[in-house]
Formats: sequence, structure tokens, C-alpha cells
Amino acid sequence: MLVLRIDVGTAQRYVVVSTAPCPIADRTDPVMHGPNPAIKHPIPLHPRVGFLKSLVTAENIEIGDYTYYDDPDGPDRFAEKCVLHHYPFIGDRLIIGRFCAIAEGARFIMNGANHVMSGFSTYPFNIFGHGWEQGFDVRTWEAENRGDTVLGNDVWIGMEALILPGITIGDGAIVAAKSVVTHDVPPYAIVAGNPAKLVKLRFDRTTIMRLLAIAWWNWPADKLTRNLDAIRGADIDRLEAAV
Repeated sequence: MLVLRIDVGTAQRYVVVSTAPCPIADRTDPVMHGPNPAIKHPIPLHPRVGFLKSLVTAENIEIGDYTYYDDPDGPDRFAEKCVLHHYPFIGDRLIIGRFCAIAEGARFIMNGANHVMSGFSTYPFNIFGHGWEQGFDVRTWEAENRGDTVLGNDVWIGMEALILPGITIGDGAIVAAKSVVTHDVPPYAIVAGNPAKLVKLRFDRTTIMRLLAIAWWNWPADKLTRNLDAIRGADIDRLEAAV
């Protein structure tokens, strides 16, 4: 470890620089193609960020490479803290694509939270048993199942956003902090509010269609690395030329 002193006017700042080998680098290959997506905590000295694919083992949750969750208490309990009422016997899945960024306190409400609404009362008498389960028609509850919750690729979910059951959020979309998402979100849309409403599309519709066709998030790591400037930039012609 190396400590550097930096003088800024009359003030002094100390910066800690790690001299240890990078754990994600292939020491036999000087060419780096990004972090290993299997690393649980990919940022040294910053354990609040974690790649979720290696942290979540639930059979009803599917998460793509490089998608991360950021939480000051650590990302390891993402499934317990952020995915609520998710019971395997129901059969619904949470599917999250690649390169998504999920901020602290985001919540995904799954179908286990739904109550029957076809009768006069929504109270779940049947789950308490002692005779109250008699006569319950499971089909009335099954009718409330909204299906899988699906996030596309390169989606940014803001702090404390709430996603309701059965929602699909398209590639490249942004969900603002504290939004409550009650309807599907189109690709490359920005939504905000309670209930979340479309603020704007990030790009014109032609550009969005071109970006969806390029689907850079599916590229292998070496190709993605070679074209990072085009991905981080806003030159669609240059990005298409790399396909």
C-alpha cells in the first residue's frame, strides 16, 4: 500500500493507493477486457457494490453479467431485501439483463403479494387456516398473477424505486428515484413519479430502434472493450460500424 500526500493550497490531502496486483486481471495476459463478471465485489475497497449474478442463488431469479447492486450495508442480501413476496411455488421469475445498475433500496414486489380482488373482501382468510381455508377457490388467486418481472439490459433503477409484479422494463430505460412503476416501461424511456409516468425518451425512435438492433450488451468482452468509446458516446453510425 502506498500513501501519497497532495498539497492543495494550504490544505493537504492523503490518498491511499493499492500496489497489490489486481485480482481480476489475467497475469499471463497484459490485455485487459474489463472485470470478471463472476467476481462478487468487483471494486477494491468499495464492498457496497456487488455483481449480482454471483451473489444471488435463488432458482426463481435470473441475472445477467455485470449487473450490480449498490447498498451501504452490502449487496449480498439483495434477494432478501429487494425481492419481496417471491415464493418458488408461485412460479413467477425476476429476470434482469446485463449491465443494469440498481441503486440502494430498490424493491421488486412479486406476485406473492397479490390478494384476491374478485370478492367483497381482499382479506386472505385462507392463509390463516383453522377452517378459514375451507371453500377457498385457488383459481381466484391465480387470476391475480401478473407473470414474470423483466428488466432488459443497460437499465438504471434509481434509489428506492418500487417495481410492481409483472412489469417489463425495456433495454436502456431509466427509472427515477422513489418512482412506483405500475406499467411497462418502453426501451430507452425515462419514467418518474407515483405512479411512474413517461418523462421523455432518451433518444429519437429511429436511434432507439438502431440501438436495439446493435444490442452491444451481448458482445463478447474483448469486442466491447475495443468499442467502449462508441458505447459511451453518442455516435450511432460509429457504433453500427463496429457490429
